[in-house]
Amino acid sequence: MYRLAIRYVERYATSRKKLADYLHRKIREREWQDDAPPAIEQLIERFVDLGYIDDALYAQSKAASLTRRGYGARRVSQALYQAGINEEDGREAFQISETNKWAAADKFARKRRIGCYAESEQDADTCRKQLQAFLRAGHDFDLASRFVFARPGEEITAED
Repeated sequence: MYRLAIRYVERYATSRKKLADYLHRKIREREWQDDAPPAIEQLIERFVDLGYIDDALYAQSKAASLTRRGYGARRVSQALYQAGINEEDGREAFQISETNKWAAADKFARKRRIGCYAESEQDADTCRKQLQAFLRAGHDFDLASRFVFARPGEEITAED
């Protein structure tokens, strides 16, 4: 069990929950036969004490990565929830996504050639689909609509 866990944390940045899920899955796959269940929680606590796992640092790097890729605060929050990050460890990560929400929306629009980055004016149906894509990416409606309904070549500035 220890070797599986150490191999996982050396290959991937992870949270407590993600490591626990991985180890539980491996136990199921290998059909654990011993009477006593493995001490997964103690192993994870040991890794935390050794510094192999740091949920706050994982949350910050995950938030920064998702924001750089163009995802909004809601999508970042959802990813942190799925990784089992508690509110205290995720506080700074959420601030990263909130602080960079305009840059993330700009990156998303640029990648998808939406609004001001489009080559030509879009019809209403296309704009509706682009707005839905923005919302699925975790951006708020006001920010998304500023980008989607901008004319090609129009300059959009960040408003605080």
